[in-house]
Amino acid sequence: MASQKTIHVPIFTNVDRDVFLQDIYPGHKPAVLRGVYLGPCVDKWTVEYLGQKGGEKEVKIHVSTVPQMNFLQKNFVYRNISKLTMLHVDRTLPFNEFVKRTSEKKHSDFFLCEDESYYLRSLGEDARKEPADLSKQFPELAEDFHVPPFFDAHQFFSSVFRISSCGLQLWTHYDVMDNLLAQVTGRKRVVLYSPQDALHLYLKGDKSEVVEIDSPDQNLFPDFVKAARYECTLEPGDLLFIPALWFHNTLALQFGVGVNVFWRQLPVDRYDRKDSYGNKDPVAASRALQALERALHHLDELPPEYRDFYGRRMIQQIQKRTFVGCPSSTSTNTTTASSPSIKPA
Repeated sequence: MASQKTIHVPIFTNVDRDVFLQDIYPGHKPAVLRGVYLGPCVDKWTVEYLGQKGGEKEVKIHVSTVPQMNFLQKNFVYRNISKLTMLHVDRTLPFNEFVKRTSEKKHSDFFLCEDESYYLRSLGEDARKEPADLSKQFPELAEDFHVPPFFDAHQFFSSVFRISSCGLQLWTHYDVMDNLLAQVTGRKRVVLYSPQDALHLYLKGDKSEVVEIDSPDQNLFPDFVKAARYECTLEPGDLLFIPALWFHNTLALQFGVGVNVFWRQLPVDRYDRKDSYGNKDPVAASRALQALERALHHLDELPPEYRDFYGRRMIQQIQKRTFVGCPSSTSTNTTTASSPSIKPA
């Protein structure tokens, strides 16, 4: 049975803003940054401390009977905790109780089953319009976290607070903005795939249909093995640079707390104004995909052999105009930028 090529994400130490912008960022590839100061959160954010600071603030969470959450099949419950409590008379689940349960492996109080998994992704006050911001949703905890100064303040988009049960695995997806994943506590495995392997990932929107990335069904997804697998294990205090459009899948090896910081690298008007998560395609890309769908509908008017022929012509034009590394490409080849001059740790 064929297996994917695995590439270990390089680890860099003693990275400051200049080193990041000059030697790491131009390569547009994932990198683990070890030893960057994140503030007192690395030492302070224990279960007890989080519960004390977060208090009884109600939050929105995902609850699943299995540790592998699949967004496409929606194998989890996601709604406001105050609504979930209707399933349990006179029960509430404020933030401090949520943190306590998430740190447990077996629960005496639960919604679905005693070994259910929990996941929190913080949201803006109006999730449809406002991106998450740690300083607004959890100001007491934001004081402990220092945002790495690797981008200009006007580029900031969101800071997403995340807490997950041990063993929780999230679906493979991409975001349209660069981001830094700060693993504050706990250990986490992250698997990434290059945007250039998108054709092998069986996409449905911004997500991959391949749920079992460690043991994929080769009958259903025969080309998945062709995608190179980038992998790293984040230790407490590590930062992972995830470039825009890179697919990523996370597995919590321990109960863990993290913060994702997203920033815009394109002008503001290039992004969808209604995008509060950072995962909606840029306006130009969305229009192009819509135009392609209309073009394919036109081809439906032709017999199969004509559709095949003109479909191949369309593919050839797309390759010439857009594929990175194609001799006739008019796009900038961002992946052939000079490799980092500093040595991985």
